[in-house]
Amino acid sequence: MSGTTVSSAPAVNTAKWGSGIGLPEIAEWLRTKNKIVVATHVKPDGDAVGSSIGLVRALNLAQKSAGPVSLPPRARAWYFGPRPSWIKRVVGETPSVSIENVSEIEHEGADAVVIVDTGSWVQVEMIKPWLKSHGPEIAVVDHHAQGDADIAPRRYVDTTNAAAAQPVAELCRLILQKKTLAELPREVAEPLYLGMATDTGWFKHSNVTPKVLRTAADLLATGVDHAALYVNIEQRERLPRLKLLGRALDSLKLYDDNRVAVMTITKKDYAETGAQASDSGGFADHSQTLETVMVTVVLTEADASEFGMEAKAGEKLTKVSMRSKSVAGSVDVNAVAKEFGGGGHVRAAGAKMAMGMEEAKAKLLEGIRKKWNT
Repeated sequence: MSGTTVSSAPAVNTAKWGSGIGLPEIAEWLRTKNKIVVATHVKPDGDAVGSSIGLVRALNLAQKSAGPVSLPPRARAWYFGPRPSWIKRVVGETPSVSIENVSEIEHEGADAVVIVDTGSWVQVEMIKPWLKSHGPEIAVVDHHAQGDADIAPRRYVDTTNAAAAQPVAELCRLILQKKTLAELPREVAEPLYLGMATDTGWFKHSNVTPKVLRTAADLLATGVDHAALYVNIEQRERLPRLKLLGRALDSLKLYDDNRVAVMTITKKDYAETGAQASDSGGFADHSQTLETVMVTVVLTEADASEFGMEAKAGEKLTKVSMRSKSVAGSVDVNAVAKEFGGGGHVRAAGAKMAMGMEEAKAKLLEGIRKKWNT
């Protein structure tokens, strides 16, 4: 199937970011679709990969139960930008595409697109023109406080969820017509569990709630091997990543009465350690262990290609990742990130800034200080 199938979009509020439709309506909308793309943000993390793979598997299993087994899979996942080293172990044989150049998808068609774990144009910049051409046939399932309302006419956004994998799990249950999450096939439950586990720091961050743990328990009941999953994701470090972490820790400096920790990673650090762009994930957790630190910032010298963007002559880009401790007097890093075109959550947020790292650091420190003073 090629080209774009146009159908009437639901009448939802497109002026303001947030939910405009329920998960049952999205499940029903997907029921008759035959070519579905499941996309997520650039540089996918555990939640992005877990949510997308879980949904693709559920959609394809529903197809098998409803028609001839000989039909080609109707759903596949799209990824672009740096990918985690473990992604192949999670994706396995699930239909997926790694997009290196926008020309690879220019002539691709779909009668439905589901974007998970983001609703921001900035995070899907590489495929934005393609998404624009499929506008009426897009749905978003997300948990972030910030997004662009015009990205999709169908949006389910629940900011009380710790991970996108939570609402996606419910969507998978509806698609497969199961009574409870505990009845999901293990192959669907496992990546969804991964999404929740990684976005909660394996259930140790402040976003852990009774709802998170109940959902996790239901997914575990399907046969998910939590210990094996942890080993497969967290205990397969590559030496270059550890060397890069050493460079990051060596760069660590404290500011504002030792309340803010800043680490910097340069292109030279990547080149000399042999690390990949995806290897810096989780570095902020190390500086958060310092007793006095309330906010951690990791600044990475970046290329436009990491965000699926075209490079501009002489342009400098800095990737920003921030974390804050869940303690009295701490800072809403999402509010700080919003000042620079980014976003995320109160305790974890990020942005990309069109400037060098020193300038970015100065502006971020100023932004953090303003939030402390308000």
